[in-house]
Amino acid sequence: MSAAATGLVAQRLVSGTPAHAQSSWASLVQSVITEGQRFEASLVVEAARMLSRRPMVPLTATDLPEGYATLPYDQYVGIRAQPGGLIWAGENRGFTIEPMHRGYVFSAPVSLFAVEDDVVRRVAFDRGKFDYGRVTPPPAGVDLQFSGFRVATGLERPFEVAIFQGATFFRSLARGQNFGALARALILRPGETRGEEIPFFRAYWIERPSPASGVLIIHGLLDSESVTGAVRMTLRPGDLTFIDVEMTLFARANLDHVGFGCTMGTFFAGPQSRRTFDDVRPSIHELSGVQMQSGTGEWIYRPLSNPNNLQVSSFQDSNPRGFGLVQRERDPNAFIDDDQRFELRPSVWMEPLGEWGQGSVQLIEIPTDSELNDNIIAYWRPRQPIAAGSETTVAYRQAWCWQPPDRPALALATRSRQGRGSQGRRRRFIVDFTGERLNDAGLIAATRAVVTATPGAVHNLRLWPFPERRTMRVAFEVDPGNENLSELRLVLDAGGQAVSETWLNRWTW
Repeated sequence: MSAAATGLVAQRLVSGTPAHAQSSWASLVQSVITEGQRFEASLVVEAARMLSRRPMVPLTATDLPEGYATLPYDQYVGIRAQPGGLIWAGENRGFTIEPMHRGYVFSAPVSLFAVEDDVVRRVAFDRGKFDYGRVTPPPAGVDLQFSGFRVATGLERPFEVAIFQGATFFRSLARGQNFGALARALILRPGETRGEEIPFFRAYWIERPSPASGVLIIHGLLDSESVTGAVRMTLRPGDLTFIDVEMTLFARANLDHVGFGCTMGTFFAGPQSRRTFDDVRPSIHELSGVQMQSGTGEWIYRPLSNPNNLQVSSFQDSNPRGFGLVQRERDPNAFIDDDQRFELRPSVWMEPLGEWGQGSVQLIEIPTDSELNDNIIAYWRPRQPIAAGSETTVAYRQAWCWQPPDRPALALATRSRQGRGSQGRRRRFIVDFTGERLNDAGLIAATRAVVTATPGAVHNLRLWPFPERRTMRVAFEVDPGNENLSELRLVLDAGGQAVSETWLNRWTW
């Protein structure tokens, strides 16, 4: 999420709640987890359980020094922790933690605790441990807490691998990538007219890693008007970076629209969606589509769009095997953007741990006229609501990667394009499928494209094989008649067996 977009969420969390009310939740948590005591993950669960029995205390930013909530972005990002303010720097543990200052749109306070030798230690705010750049430092003796933290990994050449800041947002990447999409630990009522409810983290407990373990464990205390929770995240960075997420939720109210495994990102324009697009760059997107493996094993891919109107799509399933928002375009010439380098942005793949039952992968596509907005949201929505007073656990493995770690032995839809058709309201679509088997002459001869449009009629269907590139190009036109929406489905078939994933698309007028 862009800093500005994240800030809009962060600002909605802040109110003028009196300081004594703000401290009441902290007192409750400290009655369960006190500084200097032995830490156990079950203590965060117990703190969330106790917190759920009381009304939510909104966050407050009334303690911020004057001008900090309105800092320009370029000044805010100039505030960085000095080397002496980094947690575990110089200890050769493979990770360092940089506490992040409050200000700009990140005005909500977060408490940080380090768990060292199994003992809880509060990370105290100290203005002397920050370099303020062009910003006037806050008054001495003020405890501002923090807005979140950065995680760096590597001993000889450390690099940032994760950022946890704002509401329940966090982001990560694989080695060699740039930051792009972001995740949310929990999402409630997105896209609804009654308004979205924004959960947030009140505090984090970060376990000091063992040397050379390559693993960092983070515990977060989640709070919201309708739910509290304990979230345990296990970070394993590398050529693929994995984050295992385990949540225990305590519902204060009935949760009839809850989302797990949420990812957000930007799709502004590309060959499959060029609404109000006038730019020297051919494409502008950090994500190209949503990929799914259903509970039955079917692999599905849906290209993203920047629609004229808000679009919400539901892909019904039972016990999904995986889903996520992916960036399939890795050719820098597809973007010609040497600043943003969209081809280096991560794909984010969710693998449920355990059975999730019935529900749907939800895809929300929000129209935007700015590439700075995160206008794409995907998550799993369980069909069964979570009842007030109940306790719910959910777990999944998140991969920040170049491509999902589990890949089908099928041809993938690597590029999609659309444009004006040959007549009337027809739309012309071209889809390229790429796979190792598409250089086999026998398979190519037996392959046909199965295309449906609901509603609508398919015309001028053609296939062009390019065995030297292991690619099969499919072109067709859709005549929607008098309809303004058509759901499209395409799969390559040979002898009754699918040789490609299923390509889905929604055309709207």
